[in-house]
Amino acid sequence: MNIPRHIGIIMDGNGRWARGRGLPRTAGHRAGTDATRAIVRACGELGISYLTIYVFSAENWGRPRIEVSMLMDLLVEMTRKEIKSLNENNVRLKAIGGLERLPAKTRAELKKGIEETSGNTGLTLILAISYGGRMEIVNAARAFAQDALDNPKLIDTLDENSFSGYLYTKDIPDPELIIRTGGDCRISNFLLWQAAYSELYITDTLWPDFNKEALISAIEDFNKRDRRFGKVKE
Repeated sequence: MNIPRHIGIIMDGNGRWARGRGLPRTAGHRAGTDATRAIVRACGELGISYLTIYVFSAENWGRPRIEVSMLMDLLVEMTRKEIKSLNENNVRLKAIGGLERLPAKTRAELKKGIEETSGNTGLTLILAISYGGRMEIVNAARAFAQDALDNPKLIDTLDENSFSGYLYTKDIPDPELIIRTGGDCRISNFLLWQAAYSELYITDTLWPDFNKEALISAIEDFNKRDRRFGKVKE
């Protein structure tokens, strides 16, 4: 198969998975972490270079406080538990988004995990946390405007490539494939700039049930796509 270099995943369905089993939503989030662990391992085995997972959106701050607090604690717990495994599997950890909004304990644990895996050369796992695609573009525009105040000539040289250098993902290639679990057919403010030519794969499978076989099915579907980028093949 043609393996995508970069895959993005909108992990949806934890709450519905739990509700269908008569469990609290927190049980769904914990089950979702098991799926995340399995997919990270599968991506490494398949030779995927970058995996970006939508952990917590900027809009998720509007959820009930107890759920947000639990998710932040779960992120600390998972980061702390998985660092050894990430290093054993040569996985490098990164995080993008409005990280300044995270609780101090969560930021500290993320920073530690990023530093301890920075020398790894296999899969790069990117956690999109407190992330919003529109917010990212606005922040990039602000950063460019500030630079242009100091050097007005930058305005004449601005193009898509140079603007991309102001995004969170400036050192990361755009995703060729974006997977959304849970069946909803929307992109939910995820990697808006980067997804311009991404292939979208929507599955009804809820995130806790998504596994390596489901990932391979998504990649097989990706291989059937005719990626013309607006051109016509002879």
